[in-house]
Amino acid sequence: MSKESTRTILLETGRQLFLARGYSSTGIEAVVQAAGVPKGSFYYYFGSKEEFGLQVLDRFAEEVRANFERCLGDTSVTPIGRFRRYFEEVCVRLESQECRTGCLVGNLSQEMAAQSEAFRIRLEEIFGGIIDRYVEGLKVAEKAGEIAPGQDLRALAEFCLSSWQGAILRAKTARSTRPIRTFIDIVFESLLTMPVKAVAESKT
Repeated sequence: MSKESTRTILLETGRQLFLARGYSSTGIEAVVQAAGVPKGSFYYYFGSKEEFGLQVLDRFAEEVRANFERCLGDTSVTPIGRFRRYFEEVCVRLESQECRTGCLVGNLSQEMAAQSEAFRIRLEEIFGGIIDRYVEGLKVAEKAGEIAPGQDLRALAEFCLSSWQGAILRAKTARSTRPIRTFIDIVFESLLTMPVKAVAESKT
């Protein structure tokens, strides 16, 4: 097994365990046992559990970014349709997991923001990057005439992210994607398109 593959296995194992148990309840021993690697291998790549946790978080955030870019890059779909597709795909994935895991960034925000300043700062950076990308996607939709011009797109992006994280949290407790479906329907059928619909109806 190559050094890089060992590191990747440890990071992926960490993600799975953090999602299932949380950060605080996951010890290094549990990670190396689940990964099937010697404990020494862990300390070869990571100086501490916190460093490991931050790298697990970074890897997850990069996957989120890549998935969002893939959805927004599909020019065969309208800009607002591309934006919606990302949320739909996450909904399907969470449903396949019976809504038990949630979002790692959201989970660790609840667990670690008050316990570790390093985690809090990195989590806020990740959320900030997501909001920036939401704004870019909304700008494309605005330019295409799919949402009304002149809106505060950053405020819309902030609202979407906060509501999305709340919907995922509710889905975990309800063991149902119903809260996520409600979020998607309201955001894409009403919130983002309502001003455009109102203008169109006023002209008929």
